Amino acid sequence: QVQLVESGGGLVQTGGSLRLSCAASGRTFSMYAMGWFRPAPGKEREFVAAISRLGVTTYYADSVKGRFTISRDNAKNTVYLQMNSLKPDDTAVYFCAARLSAAITTNDYNSWGQGTQVTVSS
Repeated sequence: QVQLVESGGGLVQTGGSLRLSCAASGRTFSMYAMGWFRPAPGKEREFVAAISRLGVTTYYADSVKGRFTISRDNAKNTVYLQMNSLKPDDTAVYFCAARLSAAITTNDYNSWGQGTQVTVSS
């Protein structure tokens, strides 16, 4: 399994931006679809965004569409989540995840990082 380490979280004001990074170990990163998730009331982890193995296809939750952008650099074994126009409701620990198959919007991923805290102040 691939090992994942997130970074880039922090405290930001409403309307601000952050870019999260998730670095993966191993030499087969391009074989993994990647996703970002966060906890939500009544759910263990809520889908935020996902990207296909070669970065051709992306998926977003309705709540972040138009504000967040997921991207990846397979040469650097890294996936990113650019978060703009942040709202207090975006406050959460953000987890990245890897799936050795097609990108999906459920939490059926094989590997998970430890998470990075994002706090949006009002």
